Amino acid sequence: MAGAVTQDDIEELRRLLQEAKRPRVQFILSSQISTLEKVVQDEHATAAAAAAAAATEQVPKVVPLEIKKFQPIVQYITLATFSWDQDYDKVKIYITLEGASQDKTEANFHSDSVDLKIHDVSGKNYRCSVPKLNKTIIPEQSKVLVKPKRIIITLKKADSGNWIDLYKKEDKFKAPAMDKDKDPMSGIMDLMKNMYDEGDDEMKKTIAKAWSDARTGKQAEPPKYGDF
Repeated sequence: MAGAVTQDDIEELRRLLQEAKRPRVQFILSSQISTLEKVVQDEHATAAAAAAAAATEQVPKVVPLEIKKFQPIVQYITLATFSWDQDYDKVKIYITLEGASQDKTEANFHSDSVDLKIHDVSGKNYRCSVPKLNKTIIPEQSKVLVKPKRIIITLKKADSGNWIDLYKKEDKFKAPAMDKDKDPMSGIMDLMKNMYDEGDDEMKKTIAKAWSDARTGKQAEPPKYGDF
């Protein structure tokens, strides 16, 4: 058959079936009617599916927004007063604080620093840190212990021995590296200039007088104790 099957074609075949007298003709017409009805049903189903798919594509997809919970900024009170002592292998820091709990205390140990955070002590948060330790420690073997009225931080020394202080202190006046090909006197002058730039008024006055005496050939007086 040419062209698409329509309901009119099926009705025409039904009329022919009513007029047919021979059983074989009736069977052929009945079979053809059934086949054509199935074709029409399939075409309707395909059209409906295509329409549904088109409608689905036209509907914009709703993408749920990710709602992040607001994280309040934690305010800390700095604990600047504490005591410490040491033995050959460990350093211990003692903090007096009542009401702290072990499960709300967070200690971050690094090879050259320690940072302690204590949360929810009567509604307040506290923090104690040493950003630059005098010498290196072993973080994995360091710990914090919370007692009813104080907190003890134990730092395991990386190298056994005595610490002269808990904090690392940088020398205020550090001699510049000497160039072996450079005039030694030039290095001394650089050192003197560095001391002059970094020194207080009294030191600047002393160094200026020494320079002046050196230019005039005058014997400089020994500096008084405490000038440097």
